[in-house]
Amino acid sequence: MELDFNTAFEEYENYEEIYSNLLEKVFSHLKLSFEAIVSVSLVDNNFIHELNRDYRKIDRPTDVISFAFLDNEDREKEIKSGMPVVLGDIYISVDKAKEQAAEYGHPLEREMSFLFVHGMLHLLGYDHMTPEDEKVMFKLQDEILGGLK
Repeated sequence: MELDFNTAFEEYENYEEIYSNLLEKVFSHLKLSFEAIVSVSLVDNNFIHELNRDYRKIDRPTDVISFAFLDNEDREKEIKSGMPVVLGDIYISVDKAKEQAAEYGHPLEREMSFLFVHGMLHLLGYDHMTPEDEKVMFKLQDEILGGLK
């Protein structure tokens, strides 16, 4: 697996290792065995606000946005090809993560890890548009994050 990690925040460069480990944990938990390439970028509220406005037509910052490069059918074909699969891009707002960590009363690393796993599950075709889908996705998030507090 390959993680393309990008951040303008020097103090968050340690998240490259954290996210690489989480990427492996996601694949292990879901019993996935193909070679994947994922890009993750740590950004500020201004940057993610623009993405949210331009691509989702929601004019406010958000915590995480994922851009999956393949739909479920194409993803299955790519996985079976034996070639590395470029799953997509994840953008995480450090500003929002800090706000939410304080709001929920848990460490920033836990919130940043949650947002990465949430984004990864979106890249793998999971969603939370219906109560049933939300239950499945959120259960997976909890299982993958384990005892991370």
